[in-house]
Amino acid sequence: MPDPLTTTVTELPESRVRVEVRVPPQEIGRSVERKARELAGSLKLPGFRKGKVPTPLVIQRLGREVVTEEAVRDALGGWYVDALDASGIVPVGDPKIDLGELPQNGGGMSFSFEIGVLPKATLGEYRGLEVGRAEPEVPVEEIDREVDGLRDRLARLEAVERPAESGDFVVLDYVGSLVGEDGAVEPFAGGEGRDELIELGSGNLIAGFEEGLLGAAAGEERTLALTFPAEYPNEALAGRPTSFEVTVKEVKRKELPDADDDLAIDTGFDSIAELRADIERRLRETREQTIERDFREAALDAAVANATVEVPEALVQGRAREMWERMLHSLSHRGISREAYLEISGRSEEEMLADVAPDAERALRREAVLTAVVAAEEISPSEADLLDAVTPTAGREGMEPEEVLDELRAKGRLEELREDLAARQAMDLIAREAKPIALEQAAAREALWTPEKERAEREREQGAAGESGPAGGLWTPDR
Repeated sequence: MPDPLTTTVTELPESRVRVEVRVPPQEIGRSVERKARELAGSLKLPGFRKGKVPTPLVIQRLGREVVTEEAVRDALGGWYVDALDASGIVPVGDPKIDLGELPQNGGGMSFSFEIGVLPKATLGEYRGLEVGRAEPEVPVEEIDREVDGLRDRLARLEAVERPAESGDFVVLDYVGSLVGEDGAVEPFAGGEGRDELIELGSGNLIAGFEEGLLGAAAGEERTLALTFPAEYPNEALAGRPTSFEVTVKEVKRKELPDADDDLAIDTGFDSIAELRADIERRLRETREQTIERDFREAALDAAVANATVEVPEALVQGRAREMWERMLHSLSHRGISREAYLEISGRSEEEMLADVAPDAERALRREAVLTAVVAAEEISPSEADLLDAVTPTAGREGMEPEEVLDELRAKGRLEELREDLAARQAMDLIAREAKPIALEQAAAREALWTPEKERAEREREQGAAGESGPAGGLWTPDR
């Protein structure tokens, strides 16, 4: 088993900590040995095959200091994560690392880092809060829209003997050519289509193409003089004037089925009334899920409003940066780079971070209150709770829940799951204890001034300023 790192945590102002980390000599030795083996793969020495140079010779040839420095820099990221686990800290924002001096032969080393952590929360009332809750009503108009959408999906295209109108579909052939400064035309790659079906008025084609086909009849030929948009994806065509020779072959009109029993039968129901009842049921279920989520969040926000949480601006900026980077990481899986997203949005990274900042502050306040509730209620998920939490994952992976827990335990991630589950149980407690009231009543109460509200606000301000008031809550690091 690897020798554990030892850590010492010192609290600093503005929700920051300094962590002193001691790396034992054995861990340094393993890292140097590992790096020397890696470097041996590219080192050539007479009498040794490539990759087979003994590590002592690698260290002698390159110098222990050089190998040690590279080994430390390679291992630092892992040591940083191990130090977070050992100290019970999960960061907010980026760390400021002081590497210190490199280890001497056979010795250990120390490094330190400063990092933001979840702020402390002084809890106010969080049980029995009156919170607005909507009713899961489904307006008839929403059901009608769903039925109309179904009719549109089941529509048929019927040929008509008249000029094309907006909303019609036309079947056509076309050949596109670029127009030079001298007026000469030259067909371009990808500019030809046969039996293409185009909806007029959809806005899917370059400006002027669909409009140029209005009033055209089957068999008619037209020449469309257009210009590609300056931001057209194909740079060879962007901003270039072009000419399309178009032959209209058919004009079709979309025929929607009637909203009657035949429509219902086509979709697996016995009558239109049964179809509408099923649509209403599904819409109601979706709305109930949304209402429950909104109610839980409103209950948590009410508990946050009753608490005192001082959130330094640097912490908000750190969390905003984390949220921004997570979004970019998600976009990268869809092939969208940071630069592409900023270009599409037409905004700078600084503007994006400013937009995210309010959500970042709200998230920090919520997490601080949930952490304080976990401590106040002494919430500790049981083994059965942990097994229930990983059961869906186990099912997807074809494993037993116990195997998933063992895997998390081996990777040192079980405590992370336990903390996450504890926060969820704290959220459940706040929502379960909350008393639902009508949204109108909640809005009126929020707008109503009372002496008690003013006194509570004054007490919160005093607590944030460090004046007399309730004692500070227990600090627990964010994840």
